[in-house]
This record gives sequence, structure tokens and C-alpha cells, in this order.
Amino acid sequence: MPPERALIDGTADSGVDGTAEGSVEAGLDALDTPVVAPDGSPLRRIAARVLPPVGAIVLFVAVWQALWAAAFWPEFKLPAPVDVWSQIWQLVTSGKIVELFWVSVHRAVIGFAISLLIAVPLGLAIANIRVVRRGIGPLVSGLQSLPSVAWVPAAILWFGLNDRAIYWVVLLGAVPSIANGLVSGLDQVPPILPRVGKALGAGRLGGIRYILLPAALPGFLGGLKQGWAFSWRSLMAAELIATSPELGEGLGQFLHNGMSLSDISMVFAGIILIFVVGVGIELLVFRPLENSVLRARGLTSSAH
Repeated sequence: MPPERALIDGTADSGVDGTAEGSVEAGLDALDTPVVAPDGSPLRRIAARVLPPVGAIVLFVAVWQALWAAAFWPEFKLPAPVDVWSQIWQLVTSGKIVELFWVSVHRAVIGFAISLLIAVPLGLAIANIRVVRRGIGPLVSGLQSLPSVAWVPAAILWFGLNDRAIYWVVLLGAVPSIANGLVSGLDQVPPILPRVGKALGAGRLGGIRYILLPAALPGFLGGLKQGWAFSWRSLMAAELIATSPELGEGLGQFLHNGMSLSDISMVFAGIILIFVVGVGIELLVFRPLENSVLRARGLTSSAH
């Protein structure tokens, strides 16, 4: 009897059956294994990662230099790249850049951490409790679409020119984004997973910790990235408007000072430094975290 027929009829001997089962398991494992194209030598991999962004920066500076040299705009509207670099280099050599980064980044990290503590229970409640979703869900989505800068005047009137006003603006910018990201991730979890967990004895908290949150992690990670972007933008808006010696000088206030002094090179330097922090957090924190999540799910070919 052919082995295929014997497998169907269940009459194959143990040797043939074991060989067939091993072949099936190997085939399934091969399907689960991601196909990763060889990247070549380490030098080539580094070049593939570094050269594209460096080339984009060089092209941007070249266009900027050409526009400045063509004098389409007066000097007080478009500075020369070398003047902006001089501003940044002066901050570096004087050590002031450390103060600017510390004041702004530590506020953003603290505000983001507090937002995370608030947004995760809120997102879980919206995703799992129907009356909460109907009552609070639209409000959270509305807050996400509301520009955070609109809260700055109210925060100043409520708390004064201090850190509490700035943190309030950051919270209102980050919490809705993180909560909605978690809700979106939970909504994409297959319904069978919570039922399987319940059948295996997982309680409500255990099901959330071991089943729902890990399954919703990709969508939740997107919400975290968006929440950080909103918290950073909210912080810059607050620092631009709420300026006071008691608050210290962060990147937002440095940008405000450049505007007050009508120093366009100082303004451009502040914009570039704010951009550098945003890109740095993405590359140093969220990109490795995203790649580790993709690798854990066998999607290494998508990680980069």
C-alpha cells in the first residue's frame, strides 16, 4: 500500500508514519521560518544603513546652500548653513547644549512615563468595557485631534509658570494617543485567543497580562511611538509659550529666544536640535524595540 494511502487509512507502520510526521513538521517549521536575504559583509551592511541618510542630509544642505547663494530671500529670512552650524558649535563648545537637552528631554521622559501609567488602564477599560467605550472613547479620540498648544494658556492660568503647567500639556498630548493605540491593538486580537486562555484557566488579570497585551503589542507599540511624538511636540509648544527663568532654558525656550532676538540662525539651530532629539529617540529606543518585537514574531525580514 502506498505510504500516502496508508497515512490516510491509519495503517502505516510506525517507521513510515514517523518519517511522514517528521516531514510534515519540517515543512511547517520551514513555513514559519522567515526568509532573510543575505546582507553580505559587515561593512556592506553598515554602508547600507548609513549612506542613505547621510546622502539625504548632504543633498538637503546642498539645496539649502544653493538657495542661500541665489539670494531668493534676504539674509534675515534664510541664513547660511555655516551660520547655523556656528550657532550649534557654540552651544557645544560652551556646554550649554547639555543644559538645553537635559531640561527638555527629562521633562519629556517624565511626562511620557506618567502618560503611560494613565493611558494603559484607560485603554484597557475602553477596549474591554462596552459602556466605557461608548462614553469615554469618543472623548479620548477628540482629545487626540485637539492641538496640545490649545491647552497651554489654560494650564498657565491653572498652575502658573511652572513645571506642573508643562506636564499637564504633555499629558493631554500623549495620553489619548497611547490609549487609542492600545485600543486599536486590542481590537485586532483574534477573539479565539482570550477564549483559549480562559479555557486554560487564565483569570481576567492573567488573560490581560499573558494573552491580550502580548497579542496587541505591535499595535500598542505604534501607539507608544505616536504618544512619544505627541508628548515631544506638546512639550515644545509649552516651552515656546510658557517661558520663565524659573523653568530653565530648554530647546523650546531657546527657539523662543531666537525669535525674540530676530536671530534667524538661532531659530534654525533650535529647529535642528529639536529634530535631532526626535530622530535620536526613534533610532535609539523605538527602532530597536520594534525590531525585537518583529524578531520575536518571526518577522526578521521586516526588521531594519
